[in-house]
Formats: sequence, structure tokens, C-alpha cells
Amino acid sequence: MKPRIVRRLFAAALLALAGAAVAQSYPNRPIKLIAPYPPGGTTEIVARAIGNKLSEALGQPVLVENKAGAGGLVGHDFVAKAAPDGYTLVLGNSASLAVSVSMYANMPYDPIKDFAPITELAAGQLVVVANPALNVQTIPQLIELAKAKKGKLNAGLSALGSIHHLLTESMKMKAGVQWTNVPYKGSGPMITDLIGGQTDFAFDNIPSSLAFIKAGKLRGLAVSGTTRTPLLPELPTLIESGLPGVEGVAWHGLLAPAGTPRAIVDRLNAECVKILRAPEMKAYLAAQGLDPVGNTPEEFAAFIRDENVKWAKVAKEANAKIE
Repeated sequence: MKPRIVRRLFAAALLALAGAAVAQSYPNRPIKLIAPYPPGGTTEIVARAIGNKLSEALGQPVLVENKAGAGGLVGHDFVAKAAPDGYTLVLGNSASLAVSVSMYANMPYDPIKDFAPITELAAGQLVVVANPALNVQTIPQLIELAKAKKGKLNAGLSALGSIHHLLTESMKMKAGVQWTNVPYKGSGPMITDLIGGQTDFAFDNIPSSLAFIKAGKLRGLAVSGTTRTPLLPELPTLIESGLPGVEGVAWHGLLAPAGTPRAIVDRLNAECVKILRAPEMKAYLAAQGLDPVGNTPEEFAAFIRDENVKWAKVAKEANAKIE
């Protein structure tokens, strides 16, 4: 055997041994889990649910820290630049890892190169909700009204650079209509204005709109996935509503900084998959309008790449940009 090959095999063996040693000693201190949005949202809900169970599984506290700003970019950037030792993780999502990159001129991080994906944790559909006073029951009726109003309808956006934003643009393009997008800093103030009649309709996370739909304060028109949801089984999908190709879900996943030892990534992946398969976690997530996933690091990495391609196409077609 050639000396160069022997040296490479020896180096690989040393790396494998080092990785095994790291995995055996990890973790030996608290882990910080960054939730890159304000308290109270779906991202924090998932972060705390997973964090609590990871604490039990790993024998060390997993401390959830909200680090909000710039639509989630601040928190993701913080983790991208953290030491790759498994002690700083991020509860990443579709907005900051797949949507924003196509809309911001200057991203502070690369969603593909700067993170080590661990696993996709959960995904949830969005719901199109309208003020009942708008007097529309379906998406086709909303489209007809938008045509009649000639751009005068207002669509609420819970955040710029989000999947809600690009789904709104995608629906507008597919329907061939115009309306005015009204951005907000979060779902809460957007829903308040929607109920009050300051805006006409919006895409929203199902959990934050569900109670208002049940109470008749908002009217659900359609959901954003490829199948109906058990939480609102009476609502069709956007595809069923005559908008083929208009679909997407808000997803959440666990990531570490790029360069984190593979042994640590594998340990965290294994524990998360166990947590997501537990009946109590499935039930908890279902109550939040979320489906558990639990894939491999490679599958999650490929999914992130695919989502970047998908939403980049929508952003380009809609000329959707954030200065």
C-alpha cells in the first residue's frame, strides 16, 4: 500500500476515534438553543418542547434563549458564527433558511454552508383567513372580489421575508390579480387588525387563528398544504380551490454551526428522532397544528436545498425583494 494512502487511512482513523471520544463526553455542560423570534410564537413553542425533552435525554439543561431581530436573521447569524462544539444550536425554520435568502440583498449567513443540519422537527400548514365582513366564503370568491376591487384589497403579512409573504405573492400571481400587502411585526398585531377590519385577509399559522375561526371572528378559506388538515377538515387546500402549484408549509428544524463534529450531530439526531416518535410529543405537536418529521441530517440538508430552489423561483417571478 502506498505511503500516502496509509497516511490518509491513519488520519481518518484518528478522526473517527476523536469523534467517538467527543460523543462519549458530550454534553458535559448546558446547551444553548436559540429561538430566533420573539416569545410566544410557533418557533419558541417547538424549541421549548424539544428542549425540555432533550434535557432529559442528554442529562444537561437545554436552555432556550429568544434572540429576535430582522425576521429571524439575527438569531440564525448568531448560531452560524458560534463555536462548532454542539453547545449552541438554533431552532431554524423555512423563513430564515429558505425564503429570506431569495429576498434580502445582503444575507449575513449562508443557509447551506454555515450550518450542520441535525433533523427537521415538524411542519405545519398555513390557513388563509378573511374578515367575515368581506363576505367571501371561498378562494374563488376572494379572487373575484380582488378583480372587482382592482388592487384595493389589503393582504396582511405577519412578517416580510416569510413563507406567508411568498405564499401571498404566489397566490396573487397564479390568480392574476392585484392587492396591497400590509406588513406587520408578527402574527398578533396582524390578526388584531384583520379582526378589526384594517386588513381584509391573510395567511396565518393555524394555531394562532384557530380559536378566532371557531369563534366566528375570522373566516377560514383554505389551507396551504397538499392535503387537508384534521384541525380544519372542512377547508379545502389552495390546490383544490383552483390554484395548482400554490402550496407550502412552515417547517422547523434543529441545526448546529457548520463544522460541528459528526458524532455530536448523530447523537442529537438520534435523541430528537426518539422524542418525535413518542406518542405524547406527537399529540402535543398535533394540537399546535404541526406534524412531526424526524429525518436524517442528509435528508434535512437536501430538503433545505430543495426549499431554497423552490422559493427562489417564486421570489424571482414575483420580483419580491426586501431592501
